[in-house]
Amino acid sequence: MQTRVPSLDRPLCRHDLADDPFQQFAAWFADAEQAGIRYPNAMALATATPDGVPSVRMVLLRGVDERGFVFYTNYESQKGKELALNPRAALLFYWDALERQVRVSGLVERVSSAESDAYFASRPYGSQLSAWASQQSQPIDSRAALEERHAALAQAFPEGAVPRPPFWGGFRVVPETFEFWQGRRDRLHDRFRYRRQADGQWQIERLQP
Repeated sequence: MQTRVPSLDRPLCRHDLADDPFQQFAAWFADAEQAGIRYPNAMALATATPDGVPSVRMVLLRGVDERGFVFYTNYESQKGKELALNPRAALLFYWDALERQVRVSGLVERVSSAESDAYFASRPYGSQLSAWASQQSQPIDSRAALEERHAALAQAFPEGAVPRPPFWGGFRVVPETFEFWQGRRDRLHDRFRYRRQADGQWQIERLQP
């Protein structure tokens, strides 16, 4: 069993927080980038079926603004199908070097076709081909079969001329709640939750660890 690592014991006080959770997230995300974390944009995405069976996986944040948090995927994947039937999700960012977590939950919507087209055009050529090649979440007989499909698509679509698959695009998580968690000594962590109110303002409250 791993030995416990002493906490850095960095306090998080109410007066440290921005009134807007998106501004607070941007500040913490910048800290994670400056700390040299390999994938500061890696986030756990939790979805559920309409009858409440949950699933979770790691995805990459590809955009965030006052509208919400954006990621891209195959719409026919497990998460895509679950979000089509139950358009709610939760996100978790964990930055171990800083002893910080950010949790986000809310409703989910598809981004516009123009946004999906623009992001797809920015992807590396091989990744564009993979979006076509992979019937994400479906069984396949072998790795070789997948690689053969990828190679065939390279013959069909020259570099710079790969259209976005109609079954692939972005989702936006529109936050209803944020939680900012800062690790502290003796597990007396600091936790603050932002909750969106009916008038669009954010209520901030301290939570017990």
